[in-house]
Amino acid sequence: MTEDAILPPKARPAGFLRAPLGLGLMLGLFSLVAALMLAFANDLTRAPIAARHAEDLLAALAQVVPADLHDNDLAADIRTVEDAVEGAVPIHVAARDGAVSGVAFELTGYGYSGAIRVLMGVAPDGTLLGVRVLSHAETPGLGDKIEVAKGEWILGFAGRSLTDPAPEGWKVRRDGGVFDQFAGATITPRAVVGTVHRGLTLFRRHRDALLAPMPPKS
Repeated sequence: MTEDAILPPKARPAGFLRAPLGLGLMLGLFSLVAALMLAFANDLTRAPIAARHAEDLLAALAQVVPADLHDNDLAADIRTVEDAVEGAVPIHVAARDGAVSGVAFELTGYGYSGAIRVLMGVAPDGTLLGVRVLSHAETPGLGDKIEVAKGEWILGFAGRSLTDPAPEGWKVRRDGGVFDQFAGATITPRAVVGTVHRGLTLFRRHRDALLAPMPPKS
């Protein structure tokens, strides 16, 4: 005797639910409900996440462009340059009374463990105002010394330019340059030095366009 045969009629599963079509419809219903819940959660968190990103951007920009150099909104005033080497690069423009007093932008280099996002501020004369690493995946205790929270190495770029040091000096000491490397981690600082140098050459290529006066606010 089968199990169904001994169940009372009301305890037996409905034939529709046991059929492939019924099971498929139930699975589809569950998937729809889950998708709606995820979409609702995404809508609830989108605004707070965007606000946090804006706060992080402003904090990072403030570290590479001193506040006393501008009276505009660095996060909002952006010029995009189309560069033959780097592609399209958004440039945050610092200005005081409409005159450009500096720019800040991000480039990506590649270290031992992957991408290193580098933010740099540059004065109109091509001098670095500051450099910060926004994100990386380098080895803790070795490559992570590129973070300002882990050491002062990154602060050594302030005041540098394409002529200070000379072109051959834009390397780590192991390669004949002037920038220190880390014990057991040469690839990481080498990547940052190269990225910053790329940024300065990008600024030089587009200097005239980037230093054009800002249009008056309406």
